[in-house]
Amino acid sequence: MTVLKTAEPVPYSRISGIGGYRAEHAVPNADLIEAIDSSDEWIRQRTGIVTRHRAGAEIGVLEMSEEAAVEAIANAGISPSDIGAVLVATVTFPYATPSAASALTTRIGTGPVPAWDISAACAGYCYGIAQADALVRAGTAEHVLVIGVEKLSDFVDPTDRSISFLLGDGAGAVVVSASDTPGISRSVWGSKGENWETIRMTSSFLELRDTPGTPFPTLRQDGPSVFRWAVWEMAEVARQALDVAGVEPGDLAAFVPHQANMRIIDELAKQLGLPADVAIGRDIADNGNTSAASIPLATERLLREQPQLSGGLALQIGFGAGLVYGAQVIVLP
Repeated sequence: MTVLKTAEPVPYSRISGIGGYRAEHAVPNADLIEAIDSSDEWIRQRTGIVTRHRAGAEIGVLEMSEEAAVEAIANAGISPSDIGAVLVATVTFPYATPSAASALTTRIGTGPVPAWDISAACAGYCYGIAQADALVRAGTAEHVLVIGVEKLSDFVDPTDRSISFLLGDGAGAVVVSASDTPGISRSVWGSKGENWETIRMTSSFLELRDTPGTPFPTLRQDGPSVFRWAVWEMAEVARQALDVAGVEPGDLAAFVPHQANMRIIDELAKQLGLPADVAIGRDIADNGNTSAASIPLATERLLREQPQLSGGLALQIGFGAGLVYGAQVIVLP
């Protein structure tokens, strides 16, 4: 009997390099408050956001992804040709097909590797880490590039008070590589499809095409429902992620949740009982909510400002439209 050849699996994976791209235009609250009949104080109190960054018309998902990817690959100490797969988490690439990931392979010079996009909104980056970890441990690829990227400003109604003032643009990227020691825990991930419309588009693109007068689809959310779900249910998901990793809150060097709202971040930290010396990603204050890009961007910032965190454990958790969620414990690169 002929026996099929299979790749050699490896025991573990780790994040070996990280990079980020922050959009060039800083947009303070003062620039948005007239359109939503609000105030700088109201936005700060409800969200913790002081400013957010948004990209110009000439900068899109691919341009931001490329900048972050090049930095992550360089920081991993490898070349683009060493990348064995490319995963791009985004909900704002303006083409249904082909994927942003496939276009990116040519831009960064990986060669003809497998590449695909992940549509999991604010949990997309954690979904990408889960998939990259599996690919590496299975022996399918030695290095996998994972990018979280959004140009949310393309899908904002400036008069909407539910979500528009939260959103920014940016990209964060990591390289997930084979490792002799554990660097990424088993992921805790899932979805609650019954709450699918809690964070949604105002209409479909088919409605835009077929119904005269339909405005361009933009984002909306049921803020109070999202807040309750994120605080109470995601705290339990975060605890499950710690349990499957076999660590306690006191073992963490950092906590990097999706940058949805500063009140959510602070409440999650309280629910988890994090010690005071655990660094917490709070990039939202001046970068806004960048959906799939928020966790890698917040992680990149923590490591840039506190390099001593490298080698420590971090709990990361993403949650958002779908309602989808994902969490894992990683060793910081």
